[in-house]
Amino acid sequence: MSRLSSLGHSPIALARATERKPPVKPAAEQDEMTISQMSRAYGVSLRTLRFYEDRGLIAPRREGNARFYRPADRTRVEMILRGKKLGFTLAEIGDLIGGGRGATDTPDFEQRLQPQQIANQIGHLERQREEIENAIARLKATHMRRVQEAAA
Repeated sequence: MSRLSSLGHSPIALARATERKPPVKPAAEQDEMTISQMSRAYGVSLRTLRFYEDRGLIAPRREGNARFYRPADRTRVEMILRGKKLGFTLAEIGDLIGGGRGATDTPDFEQRLQPQQIANQIGHLERQREEIENAIARLKATHMRRVQEAAA
């Protein structure tokens, strides 16, 4: 019998007294994520997050070598990833979302685009699609020739 239970404490009181509780973080830190958590949450490498920081796209809070990402940082990463999916360069994304510090006034990347930027990007993506379609056609033709040569 343990010392606490021998003093008349119930098993429930004993369990509560010995229960391990996580340390309580200050309110300002509750919504922060580490670089590893960010990497897992957004499917990007640690190196990518550091690169975004080096480019001035995000500015996580630093404690020594540790990085802590606030909700505003997460919003910015979401906007960066959305911009990349739409085919924009990091320089263009940086121009659209501004510097790496502070909250963003419009968290939706597309809402920040001007009509001319949208038209330019559509044209750029259509040219890329044409180049890709041409490359696929050339490779298919080469493949057919090789298969026919091998069969002969």
